[in-house]
Amino acid sequence: MVVIRDLGLQDYETVWRDMQRFTEKRNADTLDELWIVEHFAVYTLGLNGKREHVLNTGNIPVINSDRGGQVTYHGPGQLVIYTLLDIKRLNLGVRQLVTILEQAMISTLAGHGVIAVSRADAPGVYVNDKKIGSIGLRIKKNCSYHGLSLNNDMDLRPFDNINTCGYSDLKVTQLSGLGVTVSTNQLASSVIQAIATALQT
Repeated sequence: MVVIRDLGLQDYETVWRDMQRFTEKRNADTLDELWIVEHFAVYTLGLNGKREHVLNTGNIPVINSDRGGQVTYHGPGQLVIYTLLDIKRLNLGVRQLVTILEQAMISTLAGHGVIAVSRADAPGVYVNDKKIGSIGLRIKKNCSYHGLSLNNDMDLRPFDNINTCGYSDLKVTQLSGLGVTVSTNQLASSVIQAIATALQT
């Protein structure tokens, strides 16, 4: 069983600290949880993040996070799902979990007529070589936190002020720019369903 929590629009750091506390306190009997959230505008640097990839943040805060990966942007209109999972209990490796998250986004996008792919050299989901979905995870005590983000209907301009995921030439896209109109809540339910189904198999 997986507990689903819809947190609405939240400050990034508050939710991040809540994830850390949840993971520290959980034990062998703690149920896995998936958290659905949108964040106020924020840049986050992963553990491998290099400051030179943050070009011009203006008045948008930059937070050094403990997830994997480089720099990214979160803002309203982007679906974020955090995966608080006991991967040892689920018998999952990190690469398997990444694949589950990628495929959940790919199948959801396919349901809206958008053909998306993953890339072996760079985790995430891409449409016509533009990134639409990102993944960043942290594993602690054999449990995962952080998760995925999927661009739905947001202001993409802040991505111009960073080398997204450490790539200076990587462009981003979103569902609304591909002619798809869907609420972030509807998008969340499709992605959550795909993840939950994959975790049960």
